[in-house]
Amino acid sequence: MVKQKTIQNEISLTGVGLHTGKEVKMTFKPAPVNNGFTFVRVDLEGSPVIEADANYVVNTQRGTNLEKLGVKIQTSEHVLAAFVGCDVDNVIIELNESEPPIMDGSSKFFVEAIEKAGIVEQDAERCYYVVKEVISYTDETTGSEILLMPADDYQVTTMVDFGTKVLGTQNATMKNIGEFKTEIADSRTFSFLHELETLLDNGLIKGGDLNNAIVYVDKDISPKTMENLKVAFNKETLTVKPNGILDNLTLHHPNEAARHKLLDVVGDLALVGVKIKGKVIANKPGHFVNTQFAKKLSKIIKIEQRNQIPVYDLHAEPLMDIHKIMSILPHRPPFLLVDRIIEMSDNHVVGLKNVTMNEDFFVGHFPGAPVMPGVLIVEAMAQTGGILILSSVPDPENYLTYFMKIDNVKFKHKVLPGDTLTFKCDLISPIRRGICHMQANAYANGKLVAEAELMAQIAKKQ
Repeated sequence: MVKQKTIQNEISLTGVGLHTGKEVKMTFKPAPVNNGFTFVRVDLEGSPVIEADANYVVNTQRGTNLEKLGVKIQTSEHVLAAFVGCDVDNVIIELNESEPPIMDGSSKFFVEAIEKAGIVEQDAERCYYVVKEVISYTDETTGSEILLMPADDYQVTTMVDFGTKVLGTQNATMKNIGEFKTEIADSRTFSFLHELETLLDNGLIKGGDLNNAIVYVDKDISPKTMENLKVAFNKETLTVKPNGILDNLTLHHPNEAARHKLLDVVGDLALVGVKIKGKVIANKPGHFVNTQFAKKLSKIIKIEQRNQIPVYDLHAEPLMDIHKIMSILPHRPPFLLVDRIIEMSDNHVVGLKNVTMNEDFFVGHFPGAPVMPGVLIVEAMAQTGGILILSSVPDPENYLTYFMKIDNVKFKHKVLPGDTLTFKCDLISPIRRGICHMQANAYANGKLVAEAELMAQIAKKQ
């Protein structure tokens, strides 16, 4: 079992936002299990939280930008890539501005901060999405494409071709996540001169200098443009190196542009919210195609998780037989709808019902085509959850359970005579003051047949 990880101590960095030009303080803090990566805007009232979730991506111009309830986080990708590259699962990222500091345009300084803070294991198992078949996304406008295929490790290959002589065609590969820190993290962001001119003319790049962006000169520089660049970068002189980039920077790698695109892919796919076991091949990647693919993958994962059918040994000795159940639940036939409890912990319970033609409700509910009423499936799930909540008190026989709320009920398949129903109820939050909030699922014939979010309360008998 691979355990989740967070950082051991909090640590802060300061710098300038690339596009806002504002001084910003960013603090990494340890986070509880299953927290994932969350941004917190401490400069705003109530310190709103924005989860690193692909569904919060609002635009991808000049970076991957998130927004939740009007609260924004700009250029999130370099920070998220650092956490994925350091094999961390849960971190709180506090910011007093909308944009993390650009630092040198790579993930290097974030990785160094994470390692300085220390990494610790947590008492919870890490979840992986194991890729079983090829998943793809193509941007028909640009021809950009991302493929995800089965592999034992998280691997990424990027192929870039911007159609310019100065950059040419480049490839980069990360064979496993352990290579990120040494091979990918120091690869800096880059821009072409023609893009930079537009950004400068529109005041859209205020925190940049020649130390945090590689500038590829893909056109002749006019005297006016050269003067504008000197002002923007606060330099008295600027020249173009033989390899076609502006001076004051030395490439860390001949294919640094492709490696930085790989860094961006790792950061953008962190928005999926789960570790991936599979190989990513990205042809001409960019933030738009990356995040569209992340949204597609996130949706696939959620559907698979929702439809994942737990497997239990239905012939094993039950944890509770019908006699034990009747000593806890006040229900009696024909309204006792749980036959056995086969598994239970502090935060979940699994029950079972054998549906037979002898059920009283089949007499009047579609007698010519018997189908178990959906409301009774919900009631059976609630009774299963009731056993969990009643087991939290020393004298369950003196309590009754009452519904408080039912939400998000969905019926997906018919339940017929002869089916064996399995009910699984998981606590959404801890039981407090006798109130139980749980996610309940019902399965039959290897399918999810019903689901509901239930809230109930126990009260002493009067």
